[in-house]
Amino acid sequence: MKKIKQTLLALLLATAPMIAQENITYQKPSKEILQLADYDRAPTVSMNTSKEWMVLSYRNTYKSLDELNQDELRLGGLRINPITNISSTASFINNIKIKKTNDKTETNVKGLPANALISNLSWAPNETKLAFTNTTATGNELWILDLPTATAKKLTDAVLNANLGNPITWYKNSNEMLIKVIPTNRKALIDAAKAIPTGPIVSSAEEGVVSQNRTYQDLLKNKTDEANFETIVTSELYTIDLNGTKKLFKKADLYSNEIFSPDGNYILLTTIQKPFSYLVPLSRFPMKTIAYTTEGKEVKLVNDVALSEVMPKGFMAVREGKRSMSWRSDKPATLFFVEALDGGDPAKNVEKRDALYTWEAPFTNQPELLTKTTQRFGGIAWGDDETAIVYDQWYDTRNSKIYLFNPSKKSELVTIWDRNYQDIYSDPGDFQTKKNAFGRYTLQKENNKLYLIGEGHTKEGQFPFIDELDLATLKTNRLYQSNLTDRIESISELIDIKKGDVLVNIQSKNDYPNYYFRNIKSKKDLKQITFNKNPFESIKDVHKEVIKYKRKDGVELSGTLYLPAGYDRKNHKQKLPLLIWAYPAEYKDKNSAGQSSANPNEFTFPYYGSFVYWAAKGYAVLDDAAFPIIGEGTQEPNDTFIEQLAMNAEAAIDAVDKLGYIDRTRVGVGGHSYGAFMTANLLAHTKLFACGIARSGAYNRTLTPFGFQSEQRNYWEVPNVYNTMSPFMNAEKMKTPMLLVHGEADNNPGTFTLQTERYFQALKGLGAPVRMVILPKESHSYVAKENILHLLWEQEQFLDKHLKNKK
Repeated sequence: MKKIKQTLLALLLATAPMIAQENITYQKPSKEILQLADYDRAPTVSMNTSKEWMVLSYRNTYKSLDELNQDELRLGGLRINPITNISSTASFINNIKIKKTNDKTETNVKGLPANALISNLSWAPNETKLAFTNTTATGNELWILDLPTATAKKLTDAVLNANLGNPITWYKNSNEMLIKVIPTNRKALIDAAKAIPTGPIVSSAEEGVVSQNRTYQDLLKNKTDEANFETIVTSELYTIDLNGTKKLFKKADLYSNEIFSPDGNYILLTTIQKPFSYLVPLSRFPMKTIAYTTEGKEVKLVNDVALSEVMPKGFMAVREGKRSMSWRSDKPATLFFVEALDGGDPAKNVEKRDALYTWEAPFTNQPELLTKTTQRFGGIAWGDDETAIVYDQWYDTRNSKIYLFNPSKKSELVTIWDRNYQDIYSDPGDFQTKKNAFGRYTLQKENNKLYLIGEGHTKEGQFPFIDELDLATLKTNRLYQSNLTDRIESISELIDIKKGDVLVNIQSKNDYPNYYFRNIKSKKDLKQITFNKNPFESIKDVHKEVIKYKRKDGVELSGTLYLPAGYDRKNHKQKLPLLIWAYPAEYKDKNSAGQSSANPNEFTFPYYGSFVYWAAKGYAVLDDAAFPIIGEGTQEPNDTFIEQLAMNAEAAIDAVDKLGYIDRTRVGVGGHSYGAFMTANLLAHTKLFACGIARSGAYNRTLTPFGFQSEQRNYWEVPNVYNTMSPFMNAEKMKTPMLLVHGEADNNPGTFTLQTERYFQALKGLGAPVRMVILPKESHSYVAKENILHLLWEQEQFLDKHLKNKK
């Protein structure tokens, strides 16, 4: 029987290209949805350290298809425009305004480029200026914005190379920058379609050498790709002053990173080396890091990283050698780095996993061992000679530890917190930092105390807080906790802890998030400093609440429920169609899985990625419904993936039905990416839904054989898990109407556009009621206005037919 099914499937896929296509032009949704989707985006706010200046960056709400239709190269994990030498996925700012936080009016910047495409904003160390790039038809120019005079001016022509990110690095003196420039003798790119190969593409593997890599997109494929990658990454390094005077600093090379030491006397330059790889992206190519003086004299080769194609299995696997190398922020010129003590292999049973070292310039001495971590090193926050905070974690147990450490004494790590990092109710918050004399951020320390800001999620609701940690006793004292119940007050930053001045962000269901100054030691009124208005007034009367419920095994769940404006919740004679939008998440215990961060006071921000729009069209919507997948002890979450999906879905429908609002024969489900994978499985394995919408998903897990999402095991270890979880393998069970959507140029690992195309062909061949929409030029997330409005139209037509007007 199995061979017969495989033969039929092969015949089905062989004939799939004969499927007829609909001839359809771009459409727009109804006016109720269009007025929500077609809005003006509020500006992004950036402030200097003293909170004297605010920079407001404006951008278009969406891109256009014309922007997505530019030339593009996909090499080594990059997607870049070879004409303009910047990421083809970059989002550009079209206007900048500035204001002092004490002023109510904004100031227009004089001299900004016409038809501006601004990116890579970079504050000068003295914070009186901003550098940025402006992308023209031929490349990237360097511009400078002077805040006191609100004036911008151009420093270079379109010569900057932004293919690897921001090409601007400020010198400590704030009068010079180091910039990446396209070489004057740059080679022409090779037209891959016309290039004549000099030989075949050959790869080999050695017996017994295991290399379990995830399924990456946009990898190098041949010698032409290698040559073009080298061309687009190669830059010359120049110094440039505020008058635009340039001087060559380093000749052309494949520079990937440039970091000045805190005292400004050294710079680390990292270059990409050969051989390149066809198996992994550029982040795992060979790299060399050399320390130079700021005059360009070589001091020391401080790191030499080999090609990293072969890695042990597991999320806690790391490469051998020095990693996480950077400058200590509390020292003039001292590097730190870590090295694995287990060979990078999490399967090895060792007492300590990582060793932390420091290395003082000019690097004539050997690196100095500071400490070792029990779990995988997760980061360090430097304070001073006596104080640092060290983090480690272990994915398999979801454990995280936070330690106090004395760097000068190299003492044992002192555990402050030992917790499940998925347990949001016990989250102690984040340590706060402030700029030191070097202009680098170090732990904010006053009177032997450190300070933390926490999101404040509890079983009763969300109450953000500020705590101080006494370094002598390791006990915390609560300095402030928000008690707002009709709004959310997020604490953004401590401005002056002695005076009690803090920066907060406040929002409500209908009030757009805005910044305020608050003093936690007095009862002074809040001082509002931004004034963004609600662009979605048409849904201000939609009912919104967080509902909590349990699935049948006792796990607590939640979701945000929206009901149409004016709906009679007391009599609820009218039974509404229900839409559920969700995304599964894996947990190791029921307690953390049952916790909720949902807040009914969060600003209602409808966007194409959810179903919230449909509350304006007469639907009930359960948004961000909790879909935990739990694997306690030795059991992995995915061992019972389908069963837990069904329990989550049934509990959600039961909860809203119990309130009396819905017709449970008219329930739809949807999701994006892993949520699409969830949707397809729910439609195949349950009869709970009338229809579903699956966007940019992966449906055949044999095409991601070395793991996916949070699954660490490979296909050959647990083939039953991979096959059972794959909607493609269960296509014959799908009888429910489904809308499949995918971006034509998906760049996300594993969710190739082919996943949707092949799944659609299988479903159509088996007679399932399915519609497929491929959005031209779109990646994993959709950005073009034409595509997004058409997507909303497709969803609206589909839901009205199969849900709202379902007989």
